[in-house]
Amino acid sequence: MRILVTGGAGFIGSHLIDRLMKEQHEVICVDNFYTGTKSNISKWIGHPNFESIRHDITEPIRLEVDRIYHLACPASPVHYQSNPIKTTKVSFLGTSNMLGLAKRVKARFLLASTSEVYGDPDVHPQPEEYHGNVNTIGIRSCYDEGKRIAETLSFDYHRQHGVEIRVARIFNTYGPRMLENDGRVVSNFIAQSLQGKPLTVYGEGSQTRSFCYVSDLVDGLMKLMDGDHTGPINLGNPEEYTILQLAQKIRDRMNPGQDIIFQPLPQDDPKQRKPDITKAKTLLGWEPTISLETGLTETIAEFTQRLKV
Repeated sequence: MRILVTGGAGFIGSHLIDRLMKEQHEVICVDNFYTGTKSNISKWIGHPNFESIRHDITEPIRLEVDRIYHLACPASPVHYQSNPIKTTKVSFLGTSNMLGLAKRVKARFLLASTSEVYGDPDVHPQPEEYHGNVNTIGIRSCYDEGKRIAETLSFDYHRQHGVEIRVARIFNTYGPRMLENDGRVVSNFIAQSLQGKPLTVYGEGSQTRSFCYVSDLVDGLMKLMDGDHTGPINLGNPEEYTILQLAQKIRDRMNPGQDIIFQPLPQDDPKQRKPDITKAKTLLGWEPTISLETGLTETIAEFTQRLKV
């Protein structure tokens, strides 16, 4: 099968490409390398089944493919807030272009949406039926609202043009190849530990997150693409931890004497985040298998090797 992965040089995209290549698909990676890196896909350069194209998906592209995994979009606050207008354009124009391509070549299309569509939720855990609590004019809205309009476009192309879509709402994902400066909590804590800096916790650290290891997430994306269910379907690990608990876990593993410092909570930072994965379990036969302890071991080892601190 000929498969396009937008954002394929990024953290999740490159792990997805690894799986697709091992299953002997023909894979096209499209990435503008804003947050993706060539090193993430270097092992496949020159392989006869792999092609990498530097391209910004806010501009149309003509390709012949059977399936499209649409992952392209800055996904961490540091990156999506650094150019919020561009982030919104990627979500709207980029998704529109990819859906237009799917319509033209009759490809199945998977949108990598996000738990951020739920905003700062007042329903916990978050089921797919919950419509969210999003600040439409806040500093996170370029991403939150961008992904919401991407979902809208996907379903409108499905209803109006018969495009075969799949929509995944991805919760916090971590693992090897995360950028050390992306501002996400796992990468922040590991990088700070390696650099001997205090771990920075925002607020009192009582806000919660659920952390899904990247290989579990990729497995969920592929099951969703291969299955018969349009979605949206939550993909994430329902084990819930406070940010302070996570900081303590990483500190105890890497540098037990390290200080933890507290900074003001950023605007619109969600207080609770936990997926209801009932649909993923019943419709896809999917649930995470990698514990936080195992995933952190793998992630810390890769960060240590890559940063060589």
